[in-house]
Order: sequence, then structure tokens, then C-alpha cells
Amino acid sequence: MHSTMHYKSLFTQLFAGNRGGQIFLGVLAALAIIVPVFNLAVPESSGFHLSTYTVTLLGKYLTFALLAIALDLVWGYCGILSLGHGAFFALGGYAMGMHLMRQIGDRGVYGNPDLPDFMVFLNWPELPWYWQGFDMFWFAMLMVMLVPGLLAFVFGWLAFRSRVTGVYLSIITQALTYALMLAFFRNEMGFGGNNGLTDFKDILGFNLQQDSTRVALFLASIIALALGYLACRYIVTSKFGRVVIAIRDAEDRARFTGYKTESYKVWIFTFSAVLAGIAGALYVPQVGIINPGEFSPLNSIELVVWVAVGGRGTLYGAALGAGLVNYAKTFFTGALPEVWLFALGALFIVVTIFLPKGIVGLIGKLKSQRKQALNANVTTIPDAAKKAEAES
Repeated sequence: MHSTMHYKSLFTQLFAGNRGGQIFLGVLAALAIIVPVFNLAVPESSGFHLSTYTVTLLGKYLTFALLAIALDLVWGYCGILSLGHGAFFALGGYAMGMHLMRQIGDRGVYGNPDLPDFMVFLNWPELPWYWQGFDMFWFAMLMVMLVPGLLAFVFGWLAFRSRVTGVYLSIITQALTYALMLAFFRNEMGFGGNNGLTDFKDILGFNLQQDSTRVALFLASIIALALGYLACRYIVTSKFGRVVIAIRDAEDRARFTGYKTESYKVWIFTFSAVLAGIAGALYVPQVGIINPGEFSPLNSIELVVWVAVGGRGTLYGAALGAGLVNYAKTFFTGALPEVWLFALGALFIVVTIFLPKGIVGLIGKLKSQRKQALNANVTTIPDAAKKAEAES
């Protein structure tokens, strides 16, 4: 009985007054059923067949959606505008890429069972110590979460303890990801230099080129996105989340009431970085490559645009923005590649000026206006009836 009441209370906490979140999870559940069926069960000759390329593209969008939710958690609810979340995404991707490289074994170009091809080409005598253990999946997954999380914890502890906020914090986070990009471009770092890590063969013994493996990665991305959303929703609706929101709205007042605001910011920042690392780990096997370009500050800026377009402070709005902007990017870079950056800049300006709360905010505003119009009509009808009765 107690367990049932606990689950009911948890359900109410997660979904009460959160119609958008319910629709979001419903869409994910529908995709989890429709996409595999249309790809694996429907023959290629049918017009309803969903190509493996489309499945992979959708899977990539889902990882971006998880990354957007991670940023929305710290920006929308804690007021921390991070321009370095692309670094956490890339670090998680590199951890997964290192595991996939170790799985190649002697099937590489040079046939070396211990060293990746780029290390053989650069005459590395042996595998570096920081590559040890990545042949084990569980260890690689631990590093996917630990490396971004540890970096975020150390960075956050130093920055928030020094009370660095606002634009200064944003600049520092951008400098962090730029420094990592320059470091990973160096061949001496042992991460493939400017070519990065690629030519992956399989994951957990399954061929990465098989349709069933692609579908499995797509489903893993859906599950990770749903769980990530629920975890973030649980955080922001808990007492911890209410304190975080108070820090966003009035940090000095929260500090004066006795809360250690720095600790709250460090932990929310660290959790967000872990989510970003998981998104990066799911991204790499689906696109087949990870290189230092993923650390580019431009990627982190695009991420901010995704969240702003969808609507920050909503979680599901950030995921929506990630999907819509990346679909537009796919279209423009294929049809009009030279136009994309201008379109992205124009989109951000339009959203900032006309849609400060994003698409979700616009939908909410339209619903509110419609409700007010209906209420006005309801109150007008009795008044008109009374007036007609008086005249008669």
C-alpha cells in the first residue's frame, strides 16, 4: 500500500500540470514502435519503408535532444549559460570512440591487434596508459560519465566558489572547450589528431552496419532521452530543484537565507555534464566518427540556439528545438549550404526579439489568448440576453 502511494506521489510530481511532458514521452513511445517496424518489417519496395539512413539521422537528433535537455537544466532552471557543453558531449563521444577502436583488433589497416591504426602510422611503441581498460564495455561506459562529470565538477567548484557568474562564466566555459579542441588536434595527445577516431566495426559483437544494430542504437537513444528527461524533471520538481530555481531568480537572497548556492550549482552542473557525455557516447556509433571538431565553440553556441528556439525552462521544449533546428540544418546544408549560418543567425535574432520563451512559450500564449476569448464570449452571452429581455 505504501509503495503504491509512493508511486502515485512520484507520478503526480513528474506529470502534474505538465501536459507538454506527457505528449513528449508519448511521441517517444510512438517512435520507438513505428520506426523499427517501418525499417525492419516493411520491405524496401514499399513506400512506407523507412531507410536505415533515416533511422540513423533520427537517432542523431535524439542524442542532440538529450544534449539540449542537459543544457536546459543548467540554463533554464539555474541561470547558468554554459557555452562549453559541447566539450562534455565530445568527451563522452571520445570515451565511446576509444572503446570502439579497441574492438577493431587486428581488423585494422595495419593488422595490429593492440594499437589503433593511427598509432601504428605514428610509430607509437605501445598503447598509452590512458587507453588501458577501454577494451571493456563497462569501463568505457564508466568513463563516458566519469570524465565529463569530473571535469565539470572541478571546473564548477573553482568557478562557482569564486562567484564567477553571467557573461564572464559563459566566456570561461567557451575558453575551456576551445582549449580542449586545440589539445585534441595534437597528434601527441594520442586521440587521432585532426582525423579523430573512425572506421569502427562493431559494438558488443554486433556489426555497426547492420540495420538491426542501427535500430538498436536508435532505441537506446530513445530510452536515454526519456530517462534523462524524467531524471531532470524529477530534479526540478523536488526541493533541490526549487532551491536551484530560487538561485536562478535571486542568488543573493538564497545565499542570505542560509543555502550554499555554490554547492547546488556545482552538482547541477556536474549532473548536466554527465547527461551530455551520455549523449555523446550514443552519438558516436551512429555517425561513425568523433574528431576534435566536436569541441568547436560554434557547436556549443548552436546548442544554445536549440534551447532558445524550443523554449528554455521546459526541458521538452529544448528537445523540440534541437529536433527542429537540426532538421533545418540537414535541409539547408544539403540544398543551400552557404545559407545555413546566415539562417541560424537570423533564427536566433528572431527568437530573441519575438519569441523570448521559444516555440513552447508561443504555444502557451496562443492557448491563453484562446481561453480568454472563450471566457469573454461566455460572459457576453448572458449580458446580451439580459439586455434583450429589458428592451422587450
